[in-house]
Amino acid sequence: MLIRRARPEDLEAVGEITVAAYADFTTGDDDDYINHLRNAPARYRNAELWLATSDDGATILGSVTVCPEGSQWREIAQPGEGEFRMLSVAPAARGMGVGTALLDLVLARFREEGVDAVVLSSLAEMSAAHRVYERAGFVRLPERDWSPVDGVNLIAYRLELESR
Repeated sequence: MLIRRARPEDLEAVGEITVAAYADFTTGDDDDYINHLRNAPARYRNAELWLATSDDGATILGSVTVCPEGSQWREIAQPGEGEFRMLSVAPAARGMGVGTALLDLVLARFREEGVDAVVLSSLAEMSAAHRVYERAGFVRLPERDWSPVDGVNLIAYRLELESR
């Protein structure tokens, strides 16, 4: 598996993979969030969009949006914290370690930046993702749980990064 920054020619496929990865958590084709998930070009322009690909680079297996300070994609991060969003794994690539590899990239990226901690928001129903985060050392941060729209409740996690 290779990890690299997204390129313009990747964006359509990244959008479709993200939609497919979140399909169990959307309400169908009329769910407004689907267009947000599909909008990889905006994430590419206003954050850092990273990919996991097959060893030969031909197949995109998943992606993650890294939101450093200043990114309009940040939702709950405070100064000194990194945040990531929309970690997605293509349904056909589940169980191959793609999510863990992308999470490792996120943590390495923010360690390089020298932030104190990394935060994220997740739907309460995303229990498989929560297991990956908890194995990495993330802990629940209930005081930052929030709801972007009625009926959508997001729970927060935080991981303290070791000091240099």
